[in-house]
Amino acid sequence: MPALELRGVGKRYGGVVALDDVGLAVAAGEVVGLVGENGAGKSTLLRVLAGEVPPDAGTLVIGGVQRAGFGGPRAARAAGVRVVHQEPELVGSLTVAENLFLGAVGAASTGRRVVRWSGLYAAAAREFARHGLGAELDPRTPVERLSPARRQLVEVVKALRERPAVLALDEPTAALAEDDTDRLLAVVERLAAGGVAIVYVSHRLREVRRVADRIAVLRDGVLVADEPADAVSDADLVRRMVGRALAAAPAWTRPGPERLRVEGLCTRRLRDVSLSVRRGEILGVAGLVGAGRSALARALFGAAPITAGRITVDGEPVRPAGPRAALDAGIALTPEDRLADGLVLDRGVRENLTLSVLRRLTVARFVRVGEQRRVASGLATSLRIRAGSLDAPVNTLSGGNQQKVVVGRALSTDPRVLVLDDPTRGVDVGAKAELHRIVRERADRGMAVVLISSELPELLAVADRILVLAGGRVTGELTRAEATEEKLLALALPGSS
Repeated sequence: MPALELRGVGKRYGGVVALDDVGLAVAAGEVVGLVGENGAGKSTLLRVLAGEVPPDAGTLVIGGVQRAGFGGPRAARAAGVRVVHQEPELVGSLTVAENLFLGAVGAASTGRRVVRWSGLYAAAAREFARHGLGAELDPRTPVERLSPARRQLVEVVKALRERPAVLALDEPTAALAEDDTDRLLAVVERLAAGGVAIVYVSHRLREVRRVADRIAVLRDGVLVADEPADAVSDADLVRRMVGRALAAAPAWTRPGPERLRVEGLCTRRLRDVSLSVRRGEILGVAGLVGAGRSALARALFGAAPITAGRITVDGEPVRPAGPRAALDAGIALTPEDRLADGLVLDRGVRENLTLSVLRRLTVARFVRVGEQRRVASGLATSLRIRAGSLDAPVNTLSGGNQQKVVVGRALSTDPRVLVLDDPTRGVDVGAKAELHRIVRERADRGMAVVLISSELPELLAVADRILVLAGGRVTGELTRAEATEEKLLALALPGSS
């Protein structure tokens, strides 16, 4: 008997079919990889499992008990189902420990509704140690001070604390570097060996293959494939996900003169960082979590104070006092945390795509809406953003489509230097290939690109050179011909030089 079974599950949002007659079974101790393009219905399926939305049709069978959905998240958890969403659902002002035990602090109380804080912190530390995740985290730290990667680890451990019978993970490694990813995948394997039924959603096919017994494919809300993982190739999976074969990667062209130069850059997180990027070149930046990758992006964009060093663009000195100054100097950024730093969530796709060029679209304090719509439409089409309309609030889009809006906004300024901080995080393979094509085309027109990524295969496939950071310092630089995952990881480890 399956630990989890979906029978004919359907879900509509107005006239949009999110799920259409989906049937899927997962046995205890089995891992089913669930893949598909952004907007295919994966997140909706997990929201049904979490009790966050009711299905419009079909039934769920959990541990042999049939039901027409859950009455809410609490009912889903009571049935032994836990879902870890792509974007952590934590309370930023509370500490790591408080988030971990939110709703269950009685486990660390004195019995008189008074929390014994030392016990709470010790219990949190034990939970992290039990799973081998986030051992370096201080349970007393407010979550709002954590990086996206660390917040993701807190969310995962929070779900595991309840020892679920069914666990669904939505892009759990999207914000993680290679070392944390390996540890999390080992946890997934260990949980499956212990009898937990797992649904693993990811765009990273290599990870899916490592942990999955079967791979199911959603396309436009329909389950189009469900096969043993070793019976289907990556090319077949991609064709089933996107309905087409992906175009070949664009050819590289020879870079031109130097466009961006950074010398001896220092901030609170960086120490003596120097780099150079030529016109038409993509410089990759690798490093583990905390290495200083995002600190470099923020410094280049004027979002972090620079204490020493020099930046030049086309030979002209640039000292960005803020993001507006950086944009005026021709530097654009896609930030790592799209929800906190990249989007105005309750505003439409059109407005978000054109935020950085509003001055150009405004006459006498009035926005030329027709021109704004033309610019937004062109970007949405080239990036294949899936939205009900250009006026749809971005908080109604899937995570991958939100990310494409952030990239589109940066491209709207036609920058001379484009800094991309994990731009394909949470983006499906088809959209990732599109983003790579677009970035390469922009580079071929003379743009200098700094591509920061937590995915080493992405850097190896796209970058002309790769710079490695560790502890806020540059520990090495490799050409595309020299670079391998092993060499990059060796340079990324603390103590490398």
